[in-house]
Amino acid sequence: MNQPAPAALPPPRRVRLKPWLVAQVNSCQYPGLQWVNGEKKCFYIPWRHATRHGPSQDGDNTIFKAWAKETGKYTEGVDEADPAKWKANLRCALNKSRDFRLIYDGPRDMPPQPYKIYEVCSNGPTPAAEAQPSEDYTLGAGEEEEEEEEELQRMLPSLSLTEDVKWPPTLQPPVVLGPPAPDPSLLGPAPGNPADFEELLSEVLPSPQPGTLAASLPPTGEQLLPDLLISPHMLPLTDLEIKFQYRGRPPRALTISNPHGCRLFYSQLEATQEQVELFGPVSLEQVRFPSPEDIPSDKQRFYTNQLLDVLDRGLILQLQGQDLYAIRLCQCKVFWSGPCASAHGSHPNPIQREVKTKLFSLEHFLNELILFQKGQTNTPPPFEIFFCFGEEWPDRKPREKKLITVQVVPVAARLLLEMFSGELSWSADSIRLQISNPDLKDRMVEQFKELHHIWQSQQQLQPMAQAPPVAGLSAGQGPWPMHPVGMQ
Repeated sequence: MNQPAPAALPPPRRVRLKPWLVAQVNSCQYPGLQWVNGEKKCFYIPWRHATRHGPSQDGDNTIFKAWAKETGKYTEGVDEADPAKWKANLRCALNKSRDFRLIYDGPRDMPPQPYKIYEVCSNGPTPAAEAQPSEDYTLGAGEEEEEEEEELQRMLPSLSLTEDVKWPPTLQPPVVLGPPAPDPSLLGPAPGNPADFEELLSEVLPSPQPGTLAASLPPTGEQLLPDLLISPHMLPLTDLEIKFQYRGRPPRALTISNPHGCRLFYSQLEATQEQVELFGPVSLEQVRFPSPEDIPSDKQRFYTNQLLDVLDRGLILQLQGQDLYAIRLCQCKVFWSGPCASAHGSHPNPIQREVKTKLFSLEHFLNELILFQKGQTNTPPPFEIFFCFGEEWPDRKPREKKLITVQVVPVAARLLLEMFSGELSWSADSIRLQISNPDLKDRMVEQFKELHHIWQSQQQLQPMAQAPPVAGLSAGQGPWPMHPVGMQ
């Protein structure tokens, strides 16, 4: 038998806001929704913020939910509950309506029972307003900002600080000074096997065949740059690109080069030799988070400061051999994604406090790069690492919506991948070449090299006639032999 086609969902109903809302105030069925006095011209409407005032004792019995149901925007058991959206819908309807006027927007000192006061306008809407019912509205730019603020209002309880932080009673989380010291073995120098590493590099960066490199060399002046291919020790193995991102603000980036690594923190306290247990080794590069003062939204700046206030001890990025590790010392929880993250990329991935977490392995990256170059894998190996401070990551929320994120890129991995993909931009920002200006002797050597190159080209075009070998010249050697010469 043919199954009947499912009925289409009914369109949102058009409801006159004024008679409906006045009736709800008269019904006294929603706690706190009541007339200010007997004249019934002004009424209180509860306006709680869960982040500031905790969950409502009345559960979901709110006028906001009732309005969503009345207008068909929410169906019990079908639609997902979204109290913030319900509140935004009623707020926008009240703002659009000419039947109501906001006369009191609630106290700013966070009372236990926040509220707004609206006046019912006795004149009623004008004919133009009647032609376009007040409840038929679309979100404008200002209302989108209000929704953005509502989202920020909801954010504080979900900010991931240490487990003992309670929201409420206070917005300012306590900073614990003097927690257990991290294991010294986590912060010490790491063993490494340079010989094995050089062998692996030689596989991914093979020495070019004679003639092949000469044909692909860039013009003079960039001539030493391809030495990365034959001298792996020139790779900037200790360079890390760090990019700080506050929600909606331009990123701020810098490159650090420290054989030990760095510490990302936000505090006026200086790391000292006597406080290694609190702040880690002083040999680390000390990298302070940018100031959030240029964040235009007061609420976003407030919540961002809540997280920065518990980043005194910071997050250590430790270079150990050819690997990069993270050690979270700070009270603020840190979540991350990257090459060494767990395979479950869609679930939040936290860094446990004072537990060394492997972020990146150059050896593993090189193995994957070899497979990629051989065509045995379809995608190049990843190397970017993302941290999210105080909020779960990865999750359904895009990274751009997070309050504080940091991107870390091992420069050596980026250079190697760009080199093989043809995207490498040779710049002084990525490789710090130290070359002196040529003097007279350097120019003379360049002339000898040029003459030698011309002679080799002539020999390839016109084979030399058989002749007795010249005294002092071996077979196959031209009139400009290139012997090491010490110039005094």
